[in-house]
Amino acid sequence: SLLFHMTQTEVCPPSCNCKSLGEMKGLHIDCSSRKLTEVPALPINTKSLYLQNNSLISVPPGALDSLRSVEEVKIFDNPWNCDCHILYLKLWLEDVSAASLANIRCATPAPVRMKSLRQLTGNELGICKRLLPIKCLEFFWRDLILIGGAIITLILVAWALKFSKKLVCQINL
Repeated sequence: SLLFHMTQTEVCPPSCNCKSLGEMKGLHIDCSSRKLTEVPALPINTKSLYLQNNSLISVPPGALDSLRSVEEVKIFDNPWNCDCHILYLKLWLEDVSAASLANIRCATPAPVRMKSLRQLTGNELGICKRLLPIKCLEFFWRDLILIGGAIITLILVAWALKFSKKLVCQINL
């Protein structure tokens, strides 16, 4: 794990240009216009991050948490999929770069196409929740079968105990 941490803290991503902003001042990371489909592992001392004009659809939760000293982010001109999975990026940008958040437009899904991510409400971002009822039904039937099985088992055990008492009584007689 230490080796991974080292690579994440020191190394410039292969698909990007990195410039030092001077001793202890951090790095300027330019990954713009590289056809990237995911955010690369970034050095921990990233000060400014340019990811605009790529093919980014989403950012996995936690992917940017190690960037504690970021001051500037450019992440517009990407085909963002603004469903519930974009919430992490929205909240991260609200903390780090509200100006950059204002420039992000959604490409998909259709109801929010061309809308600014900053303006989207939780309701509009809750598009993933439609999958929930199917999962709930699956659990419902599984639970029902388990409960039914438990009841039948208890009835059989009770019947077996009753029957064995009769048998014991008959033997004693």
